[in-house]
Amino acid sequence: MEKDVILRVESISKHFGGLQIIKDVSLSVRKGERIGIIGPNGAGKTTFFNLLTGDLLPTGGKIHYKGREITNMPNFKRAQEGIVRTFQKNNLLNELTVLDNLLLVLQRKRGMANVWFKPRNARRSPALFEEAEHLLRTWGLGKIANEQVKTLSYGEQRQVEILLGIAMEPDVLLLDEPTAGMSQAETTYIVQLLHQLPKDITVMVIEHDLDVVFGMAERMIVLYNGYILIDGSPDEVRSDERVNEIYIGKGKTVGA
Repeated sequence: MEKDVILRVESISKHFGGLQIIKDVSLSVRKGERIGIIGPNGAGKTTFFNLLTGDLLPTGGKIHYKGREITNMPNFKRAQEGIVRTFQKNNLLNELTVLDNLLLVLQRKRGMANVWFKPRNARRSPALFEEAEHLLRTWGLGKIANEQVKTLSYGEQRQVEILLGIAMEPDVLLLDEPTAGMSQAETTYIVQLLHQLPKDITVMVIEHDLDVVFGMAERMIVLYNGYILIDGSPDEVRSDERVNEIYIGKGKTVGA
């Protein structure tokens, strides 16, 4: 395996009946890379994430993670192995508090998923609570720890979901439109959070806000009609005539 490559995709494709969504996509991802994935609606971006996480299985091709094939590995095992994702829509337990959502994730990470029904308190599980409180303080969410998720703003809910992903201690973190539907202030907070992520975590972000993605990515992948149109630096993508024509028409520059 190439040095530092943590994730490698070989000619994967995905068909739904006669509809081909992903077409012969290949790429290698290095440990710690920050990758932005853009493309027009219907380009196959979320389907591509679903293939990486095991939420969908490819029609063809192979996926390797840390040097071994995981093409048919189920999604929950991939999460346990370190491939963690967030979704376009929040995937939280809305009736529970932020703290309880986080505690459930930490229990699963520690192999305690089957004891969720037992009462949790700081006296019974001090290490669990200490870890949760540390994460909440570190990522600036301590003030909403005891709020029910359903009472939070949409932006706050997105922040919580990203925190739950971080709590899983991923090697690869996949973020599907993390700033969608946010105010400018909330978007700024998320961008700051992403910049604070440990450098050894590989981060792949699908994002429609070009200012956000160009501001955090060191490598850009443009998907178009299910294939990779260009895979390069932000400057290379910004100056590519095909990309500019797809997004804003000829004679203008995307992300400028």
